[in-house]
Amino acid sequence: MQAFTTLTGLVVPLDRANIDTDAIIPKQFLKSIYRTGFGANLFDEWRYLDHGEPGQDCINRPLNQDFVLNLPRYQGGQILLTRRNFGCGSSREHAPWALLDDGFTAILAPSFADIFYNNCFKNGILPIILDENVIDSLFKAVEVTQGYSLSIDLAAQTVTTPNGDNLNFTVDSFRKHCLLNGLDDISLSMQHADTIVAYEKQRKQEAPWLFQE
Repeated sequence: MQAFTTLTGLVVPLDRANIDTDAIIPKQFLKSIYRTGFGANLFDEWRYLDHGEPGQDCINRPLNQDFVLNLPRYQGGQILLTRRNFGCGSSREHAPWALLDDGFTAILAPSFADIFYNNCFKNGILPIILDENVIDSLFKAVEVTQGYSLSIDLAAQTVTTPNGDNLNFTVDSFRKHCLLNGLDDISLSMQHADTIVAYEKQRKQEAPWLFQE
């Protein structure tokens, strides 16, 4: 997993509340267990005018020209600005995979669904909770400012606006440590590789029948 330390990126406003994981990545795309290749199908039912299927070439699909991800001014965005309860619904890990694969590494919202929130940290995305009034002000700023960008510093736990205002956010210390160091669950386990190997060796001596092929 890639570490998250600092980010200065273009903000993409998705002004909807209660966006569920089926909207983020529809159910037909869940057949793959690989973490890449989902970016083109992020918000598939809102992004395109036709019905998407796995393996479909998205280059020539008809676009919904009114959807925010298709607007020229937001191309290359890395920070998603959205409303409360983002990521509700089923617990599919494909949702953060799709966001990350499409270039988003930070999400700002007043609240997140718990499982989605946890899955973001496990996959290298920083979900930031800010007061709803602050989110409102950011939506207004993005609307009137072409190329509106924010700077995020995870170590300092700040979001800095173009005029220099610092917005503070809180984050669990363990999650912060993992994200700063690019540690997912497997990486955390592998930090104890020597201990695991020693345990397996001991178990082979104590109960060799468990290891017979």
